[in-house]
Amino acid sequence: MTKTKVSVIVPIYKVEKYIHRCVESIIGQSYWNLDIILVNDGSPDQCGSIIEEYAKKDSRIIVVHKENGGLSDARNAGMECVTGDYVMFVDSDDWIANNMVEQLLNMIIYCRADVVQSAFYYAYNDYLLYDNRCYSKDESPILHSNQSLMQELLKNETVKNFAWGKLYKASIIKDIPFKKNVLFEDVFWAHQVMKRVKNFVIMHEPLYYYYQRENSIVSNYSLKNLDFLKGLKERHTFIEQHYKELADDSYRSILKACLIHYNLLFLNKSQDQSGQYKNAIRDYIMQHFSFFQEAAKSDKELRRQLELFSIHPMINVAFLGARKLARRLKLIPTEEGLEKVNLRI
Repeated sequence: MTKTKVSVIVPIYKVEKYIHRCVESIIGQSYWNLDIILVNDGSPDQCGSIIEEYAKKDSRIIVVHKENGGLSDARNAGMECVTGDYVMFVDSDDWIANNMVEQLLNMIIYCRADVVQSAFYYAYNDYLLYDNRCYSKDESPILHSNQSLMQELLKNETVKNFAWGKLYKASIIKDIPFKKNVLFEDVFWAHQVMKRVKNFVIMHEPLYYYYQRENSIVSNYSLKNLDFLKGLKERHTFIEQHYKELADDSYRSILKACLIHYNLLFLNKSQDQSGQYKNAIRDYIMQHFSFFQEAAKSDKELRRQLELFSIHPMINVAFLGARKLARRLKLIPTEEGLEKVNLRI
């Protein structure tokens, strides 16, 4: 197995504060046969010189310098340098467990899989969160065939849309570029990859540390966040074409996202002063109401929100706000939380 090479791609932009932690977690892997492809996406800080210093010390490191083009463009540039049999993506403010590559490689070979995904930690400065609603550290790995994989991808619960946290056969992804100039580029990409996957494995052990910066999505919301909806709609066209029987699953994910983004636009009125984008979401929901209504039959909470929204969007906004307040005052039970664990770097 030591002859099997794994290419690890790290897109880098304005992460001078975090880059050492990320790169050193990759250099220190228990599995040695790596290409470590560090793509400096025109970072204006010292990241470029930092990774050049790493390259002087470790012959496995390949440094790419390019003009700033965004995360997708940086990943695509990294893919051009891949020589490994397998590929992994690591975001430059995240880090990985020192045995992640070895663990995933063992699993992908043993199961003859095309892709293997590990669980992950939401990593904060002084603690970690593990999603024990979706994963269980004591459970055996889960093997998905193509049909069940795509259904789980649409739910985005156990099978995540994220490009990171997975090990891919290079042949599966080498000719599927990431879409440029969009946020949430993984949503535009993942379903195209998964269509090619015959066997997909989920490992419950958290091996990836997904760093959570302190910025709130509410306070930092912008209209670019609506790219997420564009990605889901583009994916839905794909689902209708290739997985017609999963159309309701796709509609549910779109409806949930529409309701969330409507509320975020309401909370960020400065981003949509004329109400143009809120109205576009409302119109989209009402134009597809019968499809959403059918899709929401199996989800009581979603069905209730759709009914309230159809009466008037603000009724649903008020309902969600009142429920949040009631939970804060402990008048109703809080939602099941995530497992908090000690930070291990």
